[in-house]
Amino acid sequence: MDIKRSGSQPSAKGPAEYFTGTVRIDPLFEAHDPARTVGASVTFEPSARTAWHTHPLGQTLIVTAGCGLAQRWGGAIEQIRPGDVIWFAPGEKHWHGATATTAMTHIAIQEQLDGKTVDWMEQVSDEQYQTPNVNN
Repeated sequence: MDIKRSGSQPSAKGPAEYFTGTVRIDPLFEAHDPARTVGASVTFEPSARTAWHTHPLGQTLIVTAGCGLAQRWGGAIEQIRPGDVIWFAPGEKHWHGATATTAMTHIAIQEQLDGKTVDWMEQVSDEQYQTPNVNN
């Protein structure tokens, strides 16, 4: 058994290379061989968001607070709220983050493939982020 006590793992700032705006990443758990699953709680301040990215084995998001946005490549921007569970398929290009006025926190769960959980791509432009086509 391995217990990670609350407050025992330091928070990290989301690096500007992969995020726009203020993002805090709080690690929750890491995989112990032979397991591959890792998880973190991620908080996005208003207007903060990820860059476009994919996950080799997919990703599950569980929104825990606030109101956010998520979009897959070529799809509409979707509003996401506490209790929503979002699945991105392996290799599906997407982004997620807060709305322009409200912070959002989600738990992100993904599996490692050969030690890798994510492939980062270009930043989401302000024009892409501000697209008025939002599904509720």
